[in-house]
Amino acid sequence: MVKDLNKQIEEAILEMAKNPKDAEGYHRLSELYLAQQDYDKVMSVLESLLTIYPDDERALIGMGTMWFYEKDFRKSLIYFNKALELNPKNYLTYFNMGNVFAEWKNFQKALFYYNRAIDLNSENPEIYNAIALLYQDFEEYIESKAYYEKALSLDPTNLTALIDMGNVCFKLYDYETALELYKKVFVLNSDNKIVAICVANTLTLMKNREEAYNWFEKALKMEGDNYKAYICYAIALSEFEEYDIAVGMYQKAIDLAPQETNAYVLLANLYTNFNHLDEAMALYKKVLSIKPNDAEVYMLLGNAHYLKGEMELALGAYKSAITIAPENDEYKLVYVQALDEYVDKKNQGDAA
Repeated sequence: MVKDLNKQIEEAILEMAKNPKDAEGYHRLSELYLAQQDYDKVMSVLESLLTIYPDDERALIGMGTMWFYEKDFRKSLIYFNKALELNPKNYLTYFNMGNVFAEWKNFQKALFYYNRAIDLNSENPEIYNAIALLYQDFEEYIESKAYYEKALSLDPTNLTALIDMGNVCFKLYDYETALELYKKVFVLNSDNKIVAICVANTLTLMKNREEAYNWFEKALKMEGDNYKAYICYAIALSEFEEYDIAVGMYQKAIDLAPQETNAYVLLANLYTNFNHLDEAMALYKKVLSIKPNDAEVYMLLGNAHYLKGEMELALGAYKSAITIAPENDEYKLVYVQALDEYVDKKNQGDAA
C-alpha cells in the first residue's frame, strides 16, 4: 500500500514536470500527500499552485483546511474568505468557516455558517453532525440530539452520528437509547475499542454487572491502548463495591502509563473515601511531581490533610491551588472556611 502510494507520488511529480501549468496535476499530488498525511508537502504544493493561479478555489479551500489542521484558525479563515469571494455558492466553504468559529467557541457565528451550508446542500449529514456537536459542546443536549437524528435520517450508518448521539443520550441519562446506538456502531465496526468501553460504561450505570464486565474484558482484548479501559473498568468495579479489584485495575493503568495522571488521582480519591489518607496523599504528591501546576490536585491534597487533622498542611495546599488558579472562587471559599476553623481552634487552645 505504501509502495503503491509512493509510486503514484513519483508519477504525479513527473507529470507535473511535463505540464507545470496544469492545475489538476497539483491537485492530484496534494491529494496523494494528504493520503500520506504529509501536511507540509500538501501546503507546499498548494502554495505553488496559488502562485500560478491565485484564484484557484480548490487550492484556497485546501490551504484553509491545512491551516485548520495546524490549528492556526486566523490563517485558515483568510483562505476561506478568499474562496468565498470567488464563489459565494460553495457549501463547503461555509461549512469550513463554521468549523473555525466552532473551534473559537463562537456559537452564533458557527451556527450562521453551518445554516448557510445547509441552504446550499441540505442533504449532507456531516453538516447536521457539526451543528449537533456545536450544541453538544455548549451542553444543549436536546437540540444536539435532534440534529444527530436528522443526520441519521440521511445516513443511518453514519458512525459519527451514532457514537455522538449515544454520548448525548448518555448525558441525558437515557442509557437504553445510548446502549442501542453504541451496539449499532459495534455491528458496523466491531474493532472500535472506544465504543466497547462506552457499552461497558453504560451497562455499569444500568446496574448490569456481568454484561458490563464482559464488555470491559472484550475491550481489553482489542488492539490499542488499554489505559482508558483499565480506568473505566476500575470505576465500574468500585460502582459494584469490588474495591480491592478496582485498586488492582487502577494499578494496571498506572503501570501501563506512569506519566499519565488520571489513574493516580482516581485511585487516590478511592483511598480518601476509605480514609486511607497516607496512601491517598502519596498518590496526590506523585501527580504533582508530574504536573506541578495542577490546582485541583492541590485542593484534593489539602482535603486529605484536612481529614487527617493536619490543618497547616491543608492550608498550604489550598493556598498553592489559589496561587495557580487565582480566579477560582470555590478554592478561595474552601481556604477561607478552613482558615477560620483553624484560627477558631487556635484561639480556643490559647484561651484554655
